Amino acid sequence: MADYIVRAAAAGAQVRAFAASTRELAEAARRAHNTSPVATAALGRLMAGGVMMGMMLKGENDLLTLQISGDGPIGGITVTADSQGNVKGYVKEPQVMLPPSPKGKLDVGGAVGKGMLRVIKDMGLKEPYVGQTMLQTGEIAEDLTYYFANSEQTPSTVGLGVLMERDNTVKQAGGFLIQLMPFTGEAVVNRLERNLAEFSTVTRVLEEGKTPEEMLGLLLQGMDWEVLERRPAGFHCNCDKKRVERAIISIGREEISQMISENKDIEVNCQFCNTSYTFSVGELKELLRRCGGSRHRG
Repeated sequence: MADYIVRAAAAGAQVRAFAASTRELAEAARRAHNTSPVATAALGRLMAGGVMMGMMLKGENDLLTLQISGDGPIGGITVTADSQGNVKGYVKEPQVMLPPSPKGKLDVGGAVGKGMLRVIKDMGLKEPYVGQTMLQTGEIAEDLTYYFANSEQTPSTVGLGVLMERDNTVKQAGGFLIQLMPFTGEAVVNRLERNLAEFSTVTRVLEEGKTPEEMLGLLLQGMDWEVLERRPAGFHCNCDKKRVERAIISIGREEISQMISENKDIEVNCQFCNTSYTFSVGELKELLRRCGGSRHRG
């Protein structure tokens, strides 16, 4: 089943909810970065959270970036999502290996460690919105839940999961995000808490063959809910050689001249999708010429 996100409302719009299946995009990221199981789980969870949060963006060109910086061996995770269901991301140390957690699970919290979560929303304004909170567990779902409550003052519950196959490919991945509006009544809160207490885990529900809609059916049971939108989700990086050219030009004449003086091709790697772009000495000379032209006009 192709990855997709569902947006829903319940209890007369007192609750808004999202659920997503993200196995294919998590596996695409694993292949791109050759991540270890625990790094795949960490990146897969943050991408599932990011792709659902991306659906909250209003504008077609709005962008959301989630950055986790911790003192654990993974070093940090960065994920970027748009409002169209596209997401990309990387971890600083993709080969991290750790023993299982005391519960016998992949130790994402141990890999991430203590640190900060930053949420950056670029909505075309002069300055992007930046929210920042301390990591609570490093397990990511709880950290996003805490972010919403503290930085956006929106009571929320986030569930995320990545289940690995024995050959270290992704077996299941997905998540849910439920938020209470300011006018939510106590009866609705109590019902949601009861449903959450009876809910197993994201990966177990997906492993049972349930869809994002059926996941929401369990979470929003008895709350008169409806699906408002379905949207495909996928791992997508918008890098290309032209973008990389602009990045090289932006570093300035001195740096480009230094590259040319070494008289050999250079390779530039995209962090988000691990695609490499090669530039010959001749191409670098052309970029130097363009760098000079743009500086002269300015």
